[in-house]
Amino acid sequence: MISLHGAYTAMITPMNSDGSVDYDGFKKNVLFQLEQGIDGLLPLGTSGETPTLTEEEEEKLIDIVMPLVKEWNTAHKTDVKVIIGAGSNCTSDAVRYVERAKQKGADYALVVTPYYNKPSDEGIYQHFKAVSAVGIPIIVYNIAGRTGKNIPTALLERIADLPNIAGVKEASGNINQMMEVIEKVQSKHPDFSVMSGDDGLTLPLMAAGGNGIISVVTNLIPALMTELVHDCEKGDFAAARKIHYRLQPFFRAAFCDGNPSCIKYAMNVKGLPAGSVRLPLVEPKPEAQEIIKKAIKDCNL
Repeated sequence: MISLHGAYTAMITPMNSDGSVDYDGFKKNVLFQLEQGIDGLLPLGTSGETPTLTEEEEEKLIDIVMPLVKEWNTAHKTDVKVIIGAGSNCTSDAVRYVERAKQKGADYALVVTPYYNKPSDEGIYQHFKAVSAVGIPIIVYNIAGRTGKNIPTALLERIADLPNIAGVKEASGNINQMMEVIEKVQSKHPDFSVMSGDDGLTLPLMAAGGNGIISVVTNLIPALMTELVHDCEKGDFAAARKIHYRLQPFFRAAFCDGNPSCIKYAMNVKGLPAGSVRLPLVEPKPEAQEIIKKAIKDCNL
């Protein structure tokens, strides 16, 4: 039985006006997510601006989210999961980050394809072999648009044969590749979860047999996206389509001028802790800001 399923939020890291991390704002965002019924949280992913965070900042964020989720689960008899981002293009660092996720009590570690150095397929396999040996369930993060290297299905089949590989966050943007993963990998490993990495592809992927979404837009609208995913899980695709098409303008707007710049701007508009982004990211340009505000209004968010 697949344990990783549902709607997970790839959390932003809120910033103060001086560029420091807004830890109080992060705590408020975690509680907002829990109160809205999210299935799981992912701190230290791409949306969290992890490349610009220090390890000390990362540790503090983990030490905020883990006890909050544990206390929530105990008090409400729920099972909200935590995935901790643990990627690096240096394998030894990735192993260290996965070890940290395990030590902190995370349910999963998210490990992105090594980026920039563009290893061969064998190099990618050996990278995931190293992190899988740590002994915590690993989610493979395939996002060629950021890493410069797609994980083809044949390679993912090899990786899925390794111990502790729990699933994939599929952000290739290629629905045919996603379905091929379900066909060839999940059929061999029934516990292997296929999660969308693109909000707008959640519905089609789940209709094809996928298991959920690791989402950006849930930073602002966790309840709506969770409802969409749960409708899909129940097989009520008519209800899911209604939400999907209501949210289509916002799916587009949330990425119209970069992530997490756009979702942070949307959160600021709605009064949620977000603040600015750190260089080299910048605020959305004025025309993008208008697109985002219009989408919020048009989608009645």
